[in-house]
Amino acid sequence: MPVLQTTSHGAVTDSVRPPEFSRAERVRVLATTAAGSVVLGYAAVAALLALVSSTAAHASFSTTGVLTAAAPGWLVAHHVPLRFDAGQLGLLPLLPTALVMLLVYRAAAGAADRLGLFEPLQARSVVFGIAGTHAVVGGVIAFLMGDEGPVRATPAVAFFGCAVVSGVAAVAGVAQRCGLVEVVFERIDPVARRGLRAGALALFALAAAGALVLALGLLLSWSTTASLFDQTGGTLGTGLGIWLLCLAYLPNAVIGALSYVVGSGFSIGQVVVGPLEFTGGPVPAVPLLAALPEQHSAYLPLVLVLPGAIGVLVGVVLRDASEAPRSRVRAVLVAAVTAGVGALVLAAVAGGALGAGVFHPVTIPAGLLAVLTVGWIAVPGGVVAWFSGPRPPRVAAPVPEPEPVVEEEPVEAEDHSDEGGDSDDSEDDDYDDDYEDDYQDDYDEPESDDDLDDDLDLDDDLDYEDDDQDYEDDEPDDQDDEPDPEDPQDDTPDDTPDDDPTPDPDLADKPR
Repeated sequence: MPVLQTTSHGAVTDSVRPPEFSRAERVRVLATTAAGSVVLGYAAVAALLALVSSTAAHASFSTTGVLTAAAPGWLVAHHVPLRFDAGQLGLLPLLPTALVMLLVYRAAAGAADRLGLFEPLQARSVVFGIAGTHAVVGGVIAFLMGDEGPVRATPAVAFFGCAVVSGVAAVAGVAQRCGLVEVVFERIDPVARRGLRAGALALFALAAAGALVLALGLLLSWSTTASLFDQTGGTLGTGLGIWLLCLAYLPNAVIGALSYVVGSGFSIGQVVVGPLEFTGGPVPAVPLLAALPEQHSAYLPLVLVLPGAIGVLVGVVLRDASEAPRSRVRAVLVAAVTAGVGALVLAAVAGGALGAGVFHPVTIPAGLLAVLTVGWIAVPGGVVAWFSGPRPPRVAAPVPEPEPVVEEEPVEAEDHSDEGGDSDDSEDDDYDDDYEDDYQDDYDEPESDDDLDDDLDLDDDLDYEDDDQDYEDDEPDDQDDEPDPEDPQDDTPDDTPDDDPTPDPDLADKPR
């Protein structure tokens, strides 16, 4: 029944619930897958050898001989170098390797589907099972071939070589089904993701350009190609064998042409072939090599236009990767590095030793090829992506509005301060003078003793008449003690009683 499955990498998928398998059933499925990929690969190599030997002239065919000869062929298909008495065969065909990897890819994908795997960690059992089985079989074959036979292989090299080739193919087979692709891309930002895809596209375009140059060379040298086929004897078996040999080494030739297009070229022994450098000499009598130029020509450097055009194409593809020009250039750099690393790996596996004769070794300069690939993509692609892509709108900085100038009326601060100060001082002076006059009037010395006695008697009478009223009036008031400077008219001291008694006739005549 359909269910929602949540994977460890956060993806929720609507799929069919995977069947439940016991441990024994899982082991059986994994063992069948690993052994089946080995047997099918070995059987394909044996069938190809049987076809060649059965059609070749003066060749004896036997089942035992074919099965025995298929063992080193199976190692060659896993890109394991072989040793002969005359030297070492390190220049191995890439087409059988690609077919073996395709076979392992499909086997791993089928095992993941049968077991219902959808978690990244669940892919370990399939990958380790297939890689381990191929590694053990390769090591055993190399060991059984021995050191005294006509064809030999190093067991350690065979062990790890078979493990790497089959392991990479198995990872590719379970990557999509177990979510490995999502796990990788979730950790990469969208700009870098676009760069990775553009880099793969650029590498494919460079390989296509190399294949185009190779096909054009074979077409222009078709007479040489036909004569090389005729020199092999003209029989069906011999022609089939030469044709299969050229087909097996066709990916190697395409990679060599890729290196030629980029500018790094390649070499076969003493022969150096490149758009800017050419050194002639003998080459193997293989029809595939008829595409090589016989001498340097002035038009050969024109092939350098192709990688430049591919770099421009990468810039056009990534012109909308981001609105920021720097981000687009970063995407172009990611694409250039991706294509450079891919070219480095291809060049490393396409060349190798070829016996010990004049054709040894066949070299494709991997380092130079990688550097030139990065340059051809990064420079023109970066320029195109920088200038042809969208740009963020420029937001003009807001211009600050000038503050309105308010004209202030001139204020005569000095005059007001002087007037205010003079008025306050005058009011204080008037108050002090009045207070001193009152004080002096109240306490002036009497003119005679009689007047003094009359005043004392009057005071005593007033005190006895209204005792309570006098106590309240004479009680100090904090608020009234302090004179109010704002009221200059208040010249009467606070301690003056509210109800003045009738003055003494003797005192009334005195000036106040």
